[in-house]
Formats: sequence, structure tokens, C-alpha cells
Amino acid sequence: MLTTALTAVSFWLSFEALHDLASAHRLQGERAWAWPATVDTFIGVGELLILRASLMRRVDPWAIALTAAGSLGSIALNVAGVGVSHDPLDYVTAAVPPVAALLAFGVLMRQVHEFLLSRQSVLTAPPVPSGPPVTPVSETVTPEEPEAPEEPQEAAEAPEDEPELTEEPEPVTEPKKPRQELTQREQIDLVVRSLYDALGNQRPATRHMVAALRDAGLPCSDGTAREARKRVETAEPHLKSFPDAIAA
Repeated sequence: MLTTALTAVSFWLSFEALHDLASAHRLQGERAWAWPATVDTFIGVGELLILRASLMRRVDPWAIALTAAGSLGSIALNVAGVGVSHDPLDYVTAAVPPVAALLAFGVLMRQVHEFLLSRQSVLTAPPVPSGPPVTPVSETVTPEEPEAPEEPQEAAEAPEDEPELTEEPEPVTEPKKPRQELTQREQIDLVVRSLYDALGNQRPATRHMVAALRDAGLPCSDGTAREARKRVETAEPHLKSFPDAIAA
């Protein structure tokens, strides 16, 4: 909310200064108010394209060029509107609004980026199992002992040859299947779940979860940590009754 307000105020101050500059150079009425958009709009368009490129995991040189051109042009024109002044603070005051607009809008786009990534991970990730996967134990079948062959009855004229005994092969048992590796989302949930025990039956704060995920080499944004805590407490509702741990 504060980031949005700062962005709006910064752009308004920059527009106001550019409007005064346009009014002093033969532009009046609607044209004087529309002219600043030809400069400051490049900042918004460029940063939106940068957000789009980051979601697609690539770099867009055109987006960077548009953002740089809009911000540098806005700063230069705001400073030029001061004219000749012996007080350096006049130039600083004129340059602050376009710089603040660039930074505030960048922070806002960063928050939108993290929110969209957290929503995408929730929609695409598989459901979290309530316990570790159980691998079935293969049953070993013991072979029955072969019955002793009956002795051939003596023939009246000539004895028959005794049949040769062949050993039966031992049954082959299938080896146990190895434990399946956990997905990244399951690893995140296990790290967050272990914090409830490590903190002495207390609900971990966002800072605790982010630090633990960073130490485990897993994604550690604030949104990822909160979504993992929500999934863990959905699987084990009694964890919600634990007191909140103080983030140190």
C-alpha cells in the first residue's frame, strides 16, 4: 500500500514539473498535461516489460533501454525546468520525483513478481503427503521341500533305472525399491515442519522460515515460506494452536 502511494505521488510530482516546463514553452491546456506522458510513461512501460521478461526467465534489452531512456529523460527535463539557479538544492529538489518514481515503481513490480511466482508454485505443485512415503516390503516365499521320490518297485524280469534327481533352483526375490526422492516442495514443507519442534512447539515466524530455507539451499522468499507454513498447518491442524515464536 505504501509502495503504491509513493509511486503515485512521485509520478504526480514529476508530471507537475514537466507540465510547468511545457506551459512555459508554448503548450497550453490539455496539451501541456499530455506532454509529460511522452516522457514518464516510458518508465512504466519499460518496467512492465522487465516484469514480463523476468516471469519468462529471460532478459529483454528493449525493456531496459525504454526504462533508462524514460528515467534519464525525465530527470534531465525536471532539472532543466529549474533554469539558472545558484542554490544546488533547487536541482536536487527537481531530480528527486523522477528518481523516486523509478525506484518506487521498480519495488512495486518486484512485489508483483514474487506474488505471481508464489501463486504459480501453489497451482502447479503436487499435493503434500501427510507422512513420508512408505515402500512396500516384498514378501519372500519359502519353497516347499521336495518330497522324496518313491523307490521303484522291483520288476519281475529286469529292474528299471532310477530317475536322476535334479535340484530345484532357489526362488528369486525382487530387491526392495529405493526410497523415492522428495520433490522441492516436499523438502520445503519438511524444513518448515521441523521448525515447530526446533522452536519448542511454537509457530515459526517468516524470518525463521526464510533463514532455514536459505540454509537448506531452497527457495526462500517470504511468499514461499508463508505458503509452506499454510500447507503444513492444513495437513496438521493442531499446529495452529501453538503460540507464535518471536522473530529474533
